[in-house]
Order: sequence, then structure tokens, then C-alpha cells
Amino acid sequence: MNLTLRNSFLITILSLFFNNEAKSQATGNAIKGSIGFASSSSYYIENYGNQEEVDVMGGGFYLQGEYIIGVKSWFSIRPYAGAIFTSVDKNQNLQNQPQYKVTTNAFLVGTKVRLCAPIPWVAPFIEGGIGTSIGKFETFTPGVNFNKSDMLLHIPFSLGLAIGRKNNFEIAISGYFHPAAKQSSAILGLGYTFPLD
Repeated sequence: MNLTLRNSFLITILSLFFNNEAKSQATGNAIKGSIGFASSSSYYIENYGNQEEVDVMGGGFYLQGEYIIGVKSWFSIRPYAGAIFTSVDKNQNLQNQPQYKVTTNAFLVGTKVRLCAPIPWVAPFIEGGIGTSIGKFETFTPGVNFNKSDMLLHIPFSLGLAIGRKNNFEIAISGYFHPAAKQSSAILGLGYTFPLD
């Protein structure tokens, strides 16, 4: 009896995950717009574990547009363009170190791919890719002094949920890593997808 019950459960689960009707994202083309809160921080927490530990961050605004090429219900290619604008609170209270800051004011261009579980209504996804940031980057901490207006490589990475009947709404946590500037930007964003086909 246990073997029959286990096989029935396994067949049900596999049917849900691989059923052609259960699409987490449509194949074909679409456009997605995202907006959210951005936070820039140094790769390092200075003097970690000491009383003089310094974690310097900047906060701000993020927006992005994507052109979605839906290859399969679980896989898509996503060229994107966007912007991150962060600044440091002018009234931050760092003892004897008021000048430390991490800011990003840049336009983003690149391509990422998405792997998405084919589950209706709530579909978890993961994204990764490569891109270029064009703008001003400032990472000024006790151990790093980077202040340039330049074009830098960035690596995007996201975890999120596509929700709704057609999975048009999204909530995601994203990161844009800038190795040359020794900083990263964390994003909490909301998005909406407009099908074109």
C-alpha cells in the first residue's frame, strides 16, 4: 500500500511540474517594467567584529525595463536597460568618519536569463547575467577609495516570485555587483509584465 501511495504522489507532483498547461511565464515576447528601492554598500564591512565596525551604505531609487524573449515556459532571455540612483544621508552619524560613503548613480544595460518553476499563480524564479553600468561610482571607506565616472562591468542576480493568474506581477530581491568599484547594489523591486504576442 505504501508503494502505491508513494507512486501516486510522485506522479501527481511530476504532472503538476511538467504539465504544458501550467505555464509560469508565457512563451513569446513581452515587456516588463520594474521599480523599487535601491541600497548601495561596500563589499567589505570595515573593522568587522571590532567596536569601530563601519558598514557604509547609500539608499535611493531603482527602475528598469526588460524585453522578454520567452523561449520555454520555464526559460527566458531578457535584455534590459535601467538606472540606479543612490546617495548617502547627509545627517549620518558616523563618529569621526562623516565623509565615508558608498553611492551609485548609473545607467544599466545588459542581458540576463531566467529560470522559472512552471507553477501557476505563484512561480519562483532565479535570474543571472552580465551587463555594463555607465555613470558615477563612489566607494569611500577606511579600506577603499574609488571615485570614478566610468563604464564598469556588473553582474546581476535575482530571486523572486511571479504572481497572479498569468504571473504578470513580480516581487524580487536583486543584486548588481560592481567588482571594479568594490560595491554592490541591493534592490527590492516590484514589476509588471505586458505581453506583446
